[in-house]
Amino acid sequence: MINAITEALSHFSASHYIIIAVNLLLMVLAKPIILKTGGKLSDRHTDFRVNLLRVMNLAILAAVCYNAIYSDGSEGTGFAVKLISVLVVMYLAYLAANIASYVMRRRYGKTTKNIDGNLISDTYHSRMLTLVTSTFIAIVALIAVIRIAGYSSLLEAGGVIGFVGVFLALTQQAWAPDIISGLVLLNSDMVSEGDLIELGNGEPIFARVFKTKIFHTVLIDVVNNHRIMVSNSKLRDQPIHSLSKFASARGLREKLSFKIGYDTESDKVKSMFSEAFDAIVNDGDNMIDDSHPLEIRVLETGDHAVEWGVFYYIKEVQGIIAVRQKLMEAILDTSVKHGISLSTPNTHVVTNLSETTTALT
Repeated sequence: MINAITEALSHFSASHYIIIAVNLLLMVLAKPIILKTGGKLSDRHTDFRVNLLRVMNLAILAAVCYNAIYSDGSEGTGFAVKLISVLVVMYLAYLAANIASYVMRRRYGKTTKNIDGNLISDTYHSRMLTLVTSTFIAIVALIAVIRIAGYSSLLEAGGVIGFVGVFLALTQQAWAPDIISGLVLLNSDMVSEGDLIELGNGEPIFARVFKTKIFHTVLIDVVNNHRIMVSNSKLRDQPIHSLSKFASARGLREKLSFKIGYDTESDKVKSMFSEAFDAIVNDGDNMIDDSHPLEIRVLETGDHAVEWGVFYYIKEVQGIIAVRQKLMEAILDTSVKHGISLSTPNTHVVTNLSETTTALT
């Protein structure tokens, strides 16, 4: 057994040992490299990239060992050399794409502050330059792989590249709309990483933008505290309310609406809302901006009740749900105290000969 190992090691040259040492070092440094160049990634995505690099290192090591053992001129030598070259090209291209993305994000990205600290997010320019650089690296790597594989003539190389081009053209409906929509979203600056947005109209979703990627956007539901993945094309097709980019210097203006019967005087309704607002403001743990007074308005005079609107400003948009819940609870308690019902009254019409009366129940 020892003699067999010694015999195998005798086939290794200095260049083989150098390649093996470099690959072992890259395997150890795979995670720091991904953490440094990959930006803010989830743990699962980070582990996937790290494992991908290490698998490529293992493949290179296996090919190097195969080449060293069969370097005596057998048929396996040429195949091993080609395999090593192809793997090295793919590995270097992947590293170069990650490094280029990191450089473009650092140079042209946008630095923002959120609850997770400082975050460098992609912008339209950084994403566009990253795509251009990655495409250039991919084309160079593809040409190198074609040359290594032995397709040296122009006709053969053109045939391989043409096949790749036809494949991309046939599948463009699956990836092109998402890439274009992602660039449009970044250019509009409406869905920046760390922003709080509201999606939909019927049952809106309040979410924080976690990451805008090439094909999809990852959101964090601030109510249920879970992640949502939406394709960029689908996200662009629906209304997006960017709550972090409010139009007034006062901050984010919020509204709560209540339907109260006509039998309740306006002064009592306003007094109830004001008292509930003061109770929230006096609470030390609140995010309501008390520098601006509460605005109480009549929104609609319907057939059954008067719809009242309560407008207020909040300090931090990340606490929009907590502020709504606290204020609604305070209004509910105050309404009971004032003897005002928040339930929408029902009406019925009683016809007595030619006289018609309307009663509230």
